[in-house]
Amino acid sequence: MIRLLILTFLLTLSGCALVVDEYQQEQRRVIAYLLEDLPLPEDANIVKAPTVLLGTGNAISGRIILTSQYSPAENLIFYGNQTPSTGWTLLSSKVGEEITLVYTKNGRYATLVMTPVRNFQGFVEGNYASDIVISIVHPEAINDPLPFEGLSYPVRPVDPAG
Repeated sequence: MIRLLILTFLLTLSGCALVVDEYQQEQRRVIAYLLEDLPLPEDANIVKAPTVLLGTGNAISGRIILTSQYSPAENLIFYGNQTPSTGWTLLSSKVGEEITLVYTKNGRYATLVMTPVRNFQGFVEGNYASDIVISIVHPEAINDPLPFEGLSYPVRPVDPAG
């Protein structure tokens, strides 16, 4: 009976790993197709829920959320070495504990924000992973720069203690 429970538990765990791996492979294919010219670290995992890409060709806009086992500094070096070879030009950067890079190519803008993730494993090993948020914007993604102009909103009462 115990062997059956252990076997069932192990099969359940291995099945979850296969689903996660398949999702990662499929998402990488989609991102490679829609955004083939922006490099992604090989070790990075795509976070499912907040990742969204809209559009086609050079008119892609959206957000890609990644987790990487490399530190923000190591990912900074990766992007510093990889993006120029794909035609992206660095416009600005902010380097500290959190790293922000802004690139441009063919009228598109890519903002990469890399933040440290400190977890128990990283603490024991003496290093830490990073979350990477990539936001892609195409200037033609928004046709009306003032879509909410003319809409009314409720006026809030003034706080007398304020």
